[in-house]
Amino acid sequence: MNKSIVTFVQQLAQDPVFASLSSSELEELALQSRLRSYAKGEWIVHNGDIWPYLLWVESGKINALKESGEGRSLITTTILPQEKFWGLAFFQEDLPMPVALVAEEESHIRLWSREQFLPFLLKNGKMSWEFACQMVTRMQQASEIVESLAFHPVPGRLANLLLDRYSGSGDIPVARDLTLDQMASHIGSTREMVCRALYKFADDGAIKINRTEFLISNEALLGEIAHRD
Repeated sequence: MNKSIVTFVQQLAQDPVFASLSSSELEELALQSRLRSYAKGEWIVHNGDIWPYLLWVESGKINALKESGEGRSLITTTILPQEKFWGLAFFQEDLPMPVALVAEEESHIRLWSREQFLPFLLKNGKMSWEFACQMVTRMQQASEIVESLAFHPVPGRLANLLLDRYSGSGDIPVARDLTLDQMASHIGSTREMVCRALYKFADDGAIKINRTEFLISNEALLGEIAHRD
């Protein structure tokens, strides 16, 4: 085996879904995977496509993007290295993708088709159970997103995003790595509302922001905003 496959096998062995497989089964599964590379902003699959695959992120970040007919978008989750994602058609044929998958940065992923992966699930009960547990976790995350959109105002959702992304940077400004449109996609809003909220945060002294840099100047205040109803 080449070095990349050896590393991949080692990573799989640390994942609860794959941990119950034997060394030979892990190697077989790794060798069956297809490695794909994507540039920043490149689409992996579109909303509505039939996509019967399981995805493993080897490096980079992949956004699951929900789009509306009016052109608005919501990032429902970001898939990080050594995390998994699957299309609905992976479990039930002909079910379309409810989201699109887009590379947030240069990313390398591995793919298994339904036909490749299903024999391992059917053979190994422990593996199937762990897979089901991770599906429950995904459903809980989806429920939290719905709850946030339904009950939390835009400033609170934006404050949460900023804290998740930039908390802990101290007194050192960080580069603005998200555009207004990207922030809006993360919280299910519009760039205009995001812009107004950012200026309000700055006026209140919670943040300092310019065209290129960002700093949380009062984390306690931003946390208070994040938890307002």
